[in-house]
Amino acid sequence: MVIDMNKNKRLENIMPKDQPKYVRVYDNGGDSFDRYTVVFTGRYRKKNDEFGYRVMSENPFDAHGIGIWDSSPNQIDVNKWGFAPAMGRKNHLGKRILFATLPDQCRRLVISDYKELWSLN
Repeated sequence: MVIDMNKNKRLENIMPKDQPKYVRVYDNGGDSFDRYTVVFTGRYRKKNDEFGYRVMSENPFDAHGIGIWDSSPNQIDVNKWGFAPAMGRKNHLGKRILFATLPDQCRRLVISDYKELWSLN
């Protein structure tokens, strides 16, 4: 019983209201086929020292869509001082948007990645 309560509390902390807390989402407005980029943040990196990110089209599960996972030794969305743009501001990845505004398939893929990174399965 205690284990289940701790697991539920951890889940609510890391993914409140079923929304991944430690992601930053960007939309380049359709300038490229990989329109959306999601950068994973937080302390999930116990398994390796890389920062993960996912680039996707609007329908990453479609036969003609993409949903590419990659990683980098550095966060790919921060400036030279180590800061990411504020919500609604732009950088080289596009405009930072809310997770909730991603298309359904993109949200589903990101949640799957997120649960795996944080061992929430």
